Amino acid sequence: MSQYPEAHFIKSANKPDQFVTDTGSEVAFAGRSNAGKSSAINIIVNRRQFARTSKTPGRTQLVNFFGLQGEQRLIDLPGYGFARVSDKKRAHWRDLMADYFEARQSLQGLFLIVDIRRQITAFDEQMLAFAEQVSLPTHVLLTKADKLKRGQAAKALLEVRRNLGSIATVQQFSALTRLGEEEARTKLDEILSLPARQ
Repeated sequence: MSQYPEAHFIKSANKPDQFVTDTGSEVAFAGRSNAGKSSAINIIVNRRQFARTSKTPGRTQLVNFFGLQGEQRLIDLPGYGFARVSDKKRAHWRDLMADYFEARQSLQGLFLIVDIRRQITAFDEQMLAFAEQVSLPTHVLLTKADKLKRGQAAKALLEVRRNLGSIATVQQFSALTRLGEEEARTKLDEILSLPARQ
């Protein structure tokens, strides 16, 4: 059963004036196109195909708004990296995300989805910079932890924690084994419950 029985898709936006009304609280999920973002969202919400998963990286090309409960929302941001799109489209995504981060008063935090085998990439650093610029709490999910041996995964976690310092909290996660599911859900609820940002 879903931890969020009221969870539902609200709308997709391709430009800022299509964003939902800026009230309540929301947490954005961002990550490289093949980092397992949609799978992570489905596990945390505990709903199959809540966010669409695809064998083709980069299918999330819009800002997708999902209602969780009351005025709490989860936002699925465009994937980035391996998607085969034009430079113009990439620039549009970058501008759209910059607008989203700078304008949204209801944005309470960021979940950054990172493949544990690749660690922090240039795109991830850009997302961290967006978040830091607006003093946004950030939580990093090191996904696909099942792809590494336990010792390797623990080492990767320590390295990312050391590199990021106080910029973000970090955890291991696996959509396949559901490792880190409760920890991620607790963090999501914690961020959604923070006082509104000024």
